[in-house]
Amino acid sequence: MKLRLIYFTLVGCWILPLLQAGHPIPFEIKLLTVDANEGCDIADFDGDGKLDISAGRNWYRNGDWIPRPVRSIEDRAGYVRSNSEWAYDVNKDGLPDVIAMDFVGSEVYWYENPGKEVLEQGYMWPKHLLADTGWASNEVSYLVDIDKNGIPEWHSNQWIKNTPTMIFSFSTEEREIEIVKGKNTLLEKRSMPTLVGHEIGSINGHGVGFGDINNDGRDDLLFGEGWYEHPKKNPFASEWIYHPDWSIKHSACPMIVKDFDGDGLNDVINSAAHGYGLNFWRSLGPDAEGKIQFDIQLIDDSVSQLHCLVLADLDGDGSEELITGKRIRAHNGRDPGGMEPPGMYYYVWNQNKKVFKRYTIDFGNVGAGLQIRTPDIDADGDIDIVVAGKEGTQILFNKRIN
Repeated sequence: MKLRLIYFTLVGCWILPLLQAGHPIPFEIKLLTVDANEGCDIADFDGDGKLDISAGRNWYRNGDWIPRPVRSIEDRAGYVRSNSEWAYDVNKDGLPDVIAMDFVGSEVYWYENPGKEVLEQGYMWPKHLLADTGWASNEVSYLVDIDKNGIPEWHSNQWIKNTPTMIFSFSTEEREIEIVKGKNTLLEKRSMPTLVGHEIGSINGHGVGFGDINNDGRDDLLFGEGWYEHPKKNPFASEWIYHPDWSIKHSACPMIVKDFDGDGLNDVINSAAHGYGLNFWRSLGPDAEGKIQFDIQLIDDSVSQLHCLVLADLDGDGSEELITGKRIRAHNGRDPGGMEPPGMYYYVWNQNKKVFKRYTIDFGNVGAGLQIRTPDIDADGDIDIVVAGKEGTQILFNKRIN
């Protein structure tokens, strides 16, 4: 009886802090594959009502999580040539396709979802060209609705700062498509999806963010070399004013824009994507000359290569946490801390103290590449995390106590 009493007392002491504080949130890790792909996205690819994962060469069906082929990708100089992917129904047939780009190619390709019957047979997805952007220094690419018309645009952040900033819109054009029927090869003209480019400015640079930094109600574009002001009228037919308010060699992808302290001014979360440092830029508003001022506060300098930043409500309290992970072997390990173990972390904002507190999700097994996805992938009512990095593609199942 005495031993039993001790047992229940110990269990009670362990559970009570979790119930009271809610942190740290426990996660269960599932490794899907080991490769060096660094992009991923979430969609119901096979139409069974469950969220699946696409990550590089494969997609993974929800439930069995077996890798099934999507495309072939080359390796080059320590990198898989895939730095971002987005699930999107390009040809409007009701099936989510995959749009992808790589670091050193100028072409944007989309991979056509072949439908349930072909998916079950494990064939590769048909590959189509969306656009040739003309630039091949792609840090990360994004689908984001710039003009707020419900249709996203495509943007590739360039790590070379004197590369033009381009936004590409979806359109269609007549193309000659080769159709094979039996022994005969026919050429037919069909209307195919494409991307049409719009130049915003002549400055780019490693790092990107999308948000209303000047609090005028319109989302601006942030870069490592400053920011572009979203025009009042048509963003693809009006000038974007460039503001060289900062110059940072390796900013985050993406930088986060949000009013964290509740003063009505949107702040910025940024990181040294290829070094140490995660910082809170608390907005002080514009100075007399109109330049936005920031009080830059250190959040964490103990982890390097926090390349990707994401907000999501992990604990279900209605407020979002900041999620990030250590990227490994960026620049083939030449970055500060580049060969240190991977890790996943989240930071909780304390509104009373106006500070972030860090919690460790995992150290040594899981890190983040260039994209972090936050779906409720097991449909249990809380937010999970999906990452693809140079240590593999993995799911972090949220196991918080509701």
